[in-house]
Amino acid sequence: MPKVSKIEVFRVSLPLVRVFETSSHRKAYLEHILVRVQDGDGAVGWGEIASPSDPYYCPETVEDCLLMVDRYLAPALLSADWAHPADVGAAWARIRGHEFAKAGVEMACWDLWCRATDLPLARALGGTRPAIEAGVSLGIERTVDDLLAQVDRYAAEGYRRIKLKIAPGWDVEPVRAVRTARPGLPLHVDANGAYTEDQGTVFTELDDFGLTMIEQPYAPGALAAHARLQARIATPLCLDESVEDLDRLDTAITLEAGRILNIKVSRMGGLAPARAAHDRAVAAGWQVWCGGMHEFGVGRAANVAIASLPGFTLPSDVSGSDKYYERDVVEPPIRAVDGLVPVPPGPGLGHEVDEDLVRRLASAAMAW
Repeated sequence: MPKVSKIEVFRVSLPLVRVFETSSHRKAYLEHILVRVQDGDGAVGWGEIASPSDPYYCPETVEDCLLMVDRYLAPALLSADWAHPADVGAAWARIRGHEFAKAGVEMACWDLWCRATDLPLARALGGTRPAIEAGVSLGIERTVDDLLAQVDRYAAEGYRRIKLKIAPGWDVEPVRAVRTARPGLPLHVDANGAYTEDQGTVFTELDDFGLTMIEQPYAPGALAAHARLQARIATPLCLDESVEDLDRLDTAITLEAGRILNIKVSRMGGLAPARAAHDRAVAAGWQVWCGGMHEFGVGRAANVAIASLPGFTLPSDVSGSDKYYERDVVEPPIRAVDGLVPVPPGPGLGHEVDEDLVRRLASAAMAW
């Protein structure tokens, strides 16, 4: 049984190969926190805190997560005894929220334990697939022609689904253009909660385009509004920001506020809670798929592992890291070939972290 004796975190920024815009902001780089845990025998595990830099997607930011690790999570983990990484969350069960920070530390413990037991993370979680289907998420572009060029590029690369970010003023027209150009392409839209219920006629129009889903049209807490919308359109609604824990998932299921769940390891607070959400949603008859936060290779490898579970029947957002970064922090880099990402057979995350690169890139580092 591993006992964590040392914890380090590194604040790392990587430039994006292409500026990415959502309904709330534009970003040219991503800044995440990489977590390194070590046991008394010198074995190492890595995790990633993939919180946004700004509080637009969720309340957590990089600064918040650093504070949480320093003041609460690291001390709790160093004093904890655990036999299995699914038990690690008990060390900070009293802490409300801060799911991104918890997820990164818990992920590192899964990697440590799996390496110590020579077990691939996917298998440890119950994964059964040798490869996962990958979709791609496209941001808001300056023109519809620019968007169509991006769609053509990634469709040609074999991605199994295209997700379009939408916002008021950028919704029906670009979706109509993409659907006209690609009538058979699996397509869905993601509003990141940018609309209010009095703007719901947009989704009535989008209902005519044969979309796989409409993701998070309203604010996270607006589950009743989601239920009313789902009752009057045929396209399944997918919840993302609305579901941070199993209690909120139960509420959404009871209200029939959607039919699909986007499971993000970071948003759910770790791999064990994400697996529990998968089980709960599938049992309720919901479809599930794995979303992402533009993770570096560490978090992306964890997403590959969780997406190998049998209930993940829709293409994930785990596209190749080369879509986002010129150089990632893991070897080998994660790649999609004809829309498929292989599930690595090696122990733990199945990828090795370039520790020298991480230490060089870190703008800040802390150790306990």
